[in-house]
Amino acid sequence: MFKFISKSLHHVRSDARASPFHNLCFIQIHAFSSSFKPIKKYPNQHSFTVSYLINSCGFSPEKALSASKYVKFETPDKPNSVLKFLKSQGFPKTQISSIIRIYPSLLLCDPKKTLLPKLEFLKSKGVSRTDIIRIVCTSPTILKRSLDKIVSPSFDFFRNLFQSEEKTLTAIKSYGGLLLFDRQTHVTPNIETLREAGVPNANIMFLLTNQPRAFMASSDRFGMIVKEVEKMGFDPSTMNFVLAIFALRKMTKSTWEKKVEVYKKWGWSEDEILAAFKMRPWCMTVSEDKINGVMDFLVNKMGLDSSFVARRPKLISLSLEKRIVPRCAVYQVLLSKGLIKSNGISLSTLLQSPEKCFLEKVVDKHKEETPDLLKLYKEKLDLAK
Repeated sequence: MFKFISKSLHHVRSDARASPFHNLCFIQIHAFSSSFKPIKKYPNQHSFTVSYLINSCGFSPEKALSASKYVKFETPDKPNSVLKFLKSQGFPKTQISSIIRIYPSLLLCDPKKTLLPKLEFLKSKGVSRTDIIRIVCTSPTILKRSLDKIVSPSFDFFRNLFQSEEKTLTAIKSYGGLLLFDRQTHVTPNIETLREAGVPNANIMFLLTNQPRAFMASSDRFGMIVKEVEKMGFDPSTMNFVLAIFALRKMTKSTWEKKVEVYKKWGWSEDEILAAFKMRPWCMTVSEDKINGVMDFLVNKMGLDSSFVARRPKLISLSLEKRIVPRCAVYQVLLSKGLIKSNGISLSTLLQSPEKCFLEKVVDKHKEETPDLLKLYKEKLDLAK
């Protein structure tokens, strides 16, 4: 059954990108700090630019040399003004470094003419400073695109589409690059494809609001993914239909196959994997390490049958450290004291219950017989911090 999945998924490209905040050096300009020691100059015609990118922006020598082919300046005045401006707008040093590393040419712009208008536009729409920083850090290109020709018209387009400024802001906060979409190439035709497939408008808007990256595909590619989801047997009228589209859109064929092999290693059949995906599309979006970690704990430490988890794929999405381990510790104590029976309270229900419900119906219910139960639970939670 999974042969047809592999055949079609070779067109699906990965959206995964490395986090822009990983292993960054702090920015250092004279106004920030003087802790960096001068570095030796590089035998390059743009050695000042290279030195500045390393000293002030946290670039590696290799990245600095590469960037200097496209970004050139002989004095620090203009780049300093950009760094100081971003700092004055509340951007932390590491995030400033991230932005510049992604988009070095920002160092050559006029902050007041190029950067400030976009920040003021977002602020005028009710976006908080924290959200503005997150939007810019994930989509720094927004700072150099035309406000009048691209950013503002895109905002108006989505506001008309959602019929709500609040939902528009939710979508933008989810992914700031939404304002940079080619609306005619991506959004409009892909929405029409979903409508033709019978997807309710409410579900389309939900996907666009909460997972806008799913629409970052050409109409042909998006249509192929929709057809693949239909072949898998998803009902277009359900929310899982659009969630499956998002799941397939964000992974490559090889990534899908690797995760299939991981589940097979734990004894799942191809039919079980497909059934789990149809029940809970998120079970194929988690990492291989996450799958192995949850399965190892539930099967080898808790003694559950692998098929038990296959029939409850939501368990794979739960946090191992913050949810599964602490609650299973509580479950084992209650079981050892005879307060619950192994064939009584469902472990899967206990694991999936909202926090308030779990505390009230499990922990508080047995506080007289096991007064240290809450303490144990909190200790396990603390270990996850």
